[in-house]
Amino acid sequence: MSNLLECKNLSKHFGPVKALDNISLSVGCGRIVGLLGPNASGKSTFIKICNHLLTPTSGEIRISGFHPGVESKKIVSYLPERNYLNDWMKVSDIISFFSDFYSDFSKEKAYDMLKKLNIHAGDRLKTMSKGTKEKVQLILVMSREAQLYLLDEPIGGVDPAARDYILDTIIGNYSENATVILSTHLISDIEKVLDEVIFLREGQIVLHQTVDEIREETGKSVDSLFREVFKC
Repeated sequence: MSNLLECKNLSKHFGPVKALDNISLSVGCGRIVGLLGPNASGKSTFIKICNHLLTPTSGEIRISGFHPGVESKKIVSYLPERNYLNDWMKVSDIISFFSDFYSDFSKEKAYDMLKKLNIHAGDRLKTMSKGTKEKVQLILVMSREAQLYLLDEPIGGVDPAARDYILDTIIGNYSENATVILSTHLISDIEKVLDEVIFLREGQIVLHQTVDEIREETGKSVDSLFREVFKC
């Protein structure tokens, strides 16, 4: 199968609101894709459908040939926008839990990333800052040998000094055959790692192009083009 992710005429409605409106796209393997758009453009809805947290109103989506569900969850690693971990747990407890739950989880990789970020495995989440908790969540997600990583605002809560390391962590901890789709408002911070971008507005795709094509055809950075398209 040439494309890891494919969707055709995908829509999701919440009453009269069209969060996704008849979108079709294909994403190949070994790509880092920026899912970009203003608030309420449909980014989180799309990611949640990919992770089987929402079901489409109409249309079709497949991940490595599977409809979102039990089989797709085995190959998808998801980072939600909000913290979902229990504050009373130690980091070591969470790592053990993930190791038991996911057959593709690497404890060695998780502890290595903790060490590089100077996070102690014996610390409880309730003692940590919001940014450190988000780093722990990212470590858990990137410690899996998944085929598709879905990251919803992975650097939104961390300080600027840590963003480069977070991006390096993303780049350095997925295989060349896997794909990363990340949603963020901090476009200038992530542009250097992106292979392609998808611009969403009011649930519709207004652009899906490689970063190289954007630079060659427009002479603009992704951030500059985004500001022009969405008049930021």
